[in-house]
Amino acid sequence: MGGGKISVIVPVLNEERDLRRCLSTLGLTGGEELIVADGGSADATVSIAGQFTGKVVSSRRGRAAQMNAGAEAASGDILLFLHADCVLPAGGFGAVRRALSDEGVVAGGFWLSIEHPALRFRIIERGANLRSYLTRLIYGDQGMFLRRETFRELGGYAPIPLMEDVEISQRLRRRGRITFVGPPVRTLPRRWLREGALLTTLRDWRRALSFTMFRASPEELARRYRDVR
Repeated sequence: MGGGKISVIVPVLNEERDLRRCLSTLGLTGGEELIVADGGSADATVSIAGQFTGKVVSSRRGRAAQMNAGAEAASGDILLFLHADCVLPAGGFGAVRRALSDEGVVAGGFWLSIEHPALRFRIIERGANLRSYLTRLIYGDQGMFLRRETFRELGGYAPIPLMEDVEISQRLRRRGRITFVGPPVRTLPRRWLREGALLTTLRDWRRALSFTMFRASPEELARRYRDVR
């Protein structure tokens, strides 16, 4: 099954600056629906979301909880999780459906591109995409997609403060093949620009290795990591 209805789920928290860009470029048709899952925004995020969809759900703060709440409200056969600072490529819905038409594919994500012309961001992109190719782990800014039935069988995202994308990818990887599709999702460089490209990249890789290789707890990693928007 790969031709069903797609539910796009966007977790948000104080995203008024970038949310309109994300939602206005989706190009929804009758075969898709949009669900925005808010974690208690104090700005105009909820108002902006309401201009694009009647399905704006509230949950406790935290991407895992918000995405689970969005999935609970979904009516689609396929769930597509998209961050608010990302733009789905033209033809993205078709790529998702084609990927999941293969019964051996359990889930997938998009290749990643960063919207900045500097060479250092091309290097970061290539490193991130190589990591995904080798590990078959889908990170949050890559637009994870999977069948709603599979998501429910897994029990959704684990209730952890960090690394929920990697944790569910590990469980998915044991069930079948994970694939990556293009054209890539485009993400804003705001984290890298705020803290520095090298520092942010090294921190992200260190955190991922700590979780996947050295079994560091998400709670411990969350204490070390400050969310930057």
